[in-house]
Amino acid sequence: MEAFITAAKIGKYATSESGDTLEIVERPGGGISVVLADGQRSGRSAKAISNIVVRKTLSLLAEGVRDGAAARAASDYLYTYRAGQVLSTLNILSIDLQSQSLVITRNNPEPVLLIRDGSIHLLNDDSRAIGTVREIRPSIIEVPLEPWLIAIAFTDGLAYAGDCKGKRMDVPGFIESKLNEDPITPAMWAEDLLSCALNLEDDRPCDDISVVVVAIIPNRQDDIRRVQARMPI
Repeated sequence: MEAFITAAKIGKYATSESGDTLEIVERPGGGISVVLADGQRSGRSAKAISNIVVRKTLSLLAEGVRDGAAARAASDYLYTYRAGQVLSTLNILSIDLQSQSLVITRNNPEPVLLIRDGSIHLLNDDSRAIGTVREIRPSIIEVPLEPWLIAIAFTDGLAYAGDCKGKRMDVPGFIESKLNEDPITPAMWAEDLLSCALNLEDDRPCDDISVVVVAIIPNRQDDIRRVQARMPI
């Protein structure tokens, strides 16, 4: 098996900077983690908030701290740093080679989609954004690694895309249609989801949109690690 991670994001229309932050870190015990945060407000002020959250989470994960503890520490840090006056969502998707599992950590009212055995499971148990009170616990799900295990996390900009025009994005329905395709290509799903959202928004997104897809797929029979990134400059 091999892990494949793909992400796509865009800022709110007519703002200088996206308020979402998404970063990847290698785990010291083996594996990789993706951290996604959405700061309150928009533009630079939101970016400053999400950067704080992601930076703190990444530093702890890189030191070997467990995902749930890292999320709780980031929550307390944001609360202390900004005196409980700002919010941020936080998602961590980790491929943990020590436990041979996919660990999904949420401090986000928006769900995570988990595809397992060809079925979509909506991880939507109650979960709060961090920053306004201490001791906010994350929702944590751990699933053994297996071929075609896929997790999709996103910010609320995707979930509410098209809402102002009366045609809100149906993320589970969109992914269900992708599962009916042959072959299944999760490498394209983040791009496809973002394209669909932008189409609903007439290419003028009303909020920052970020989506990340983590998939366990059959191995290409080599040991090469590949990293790809593209961004406008």
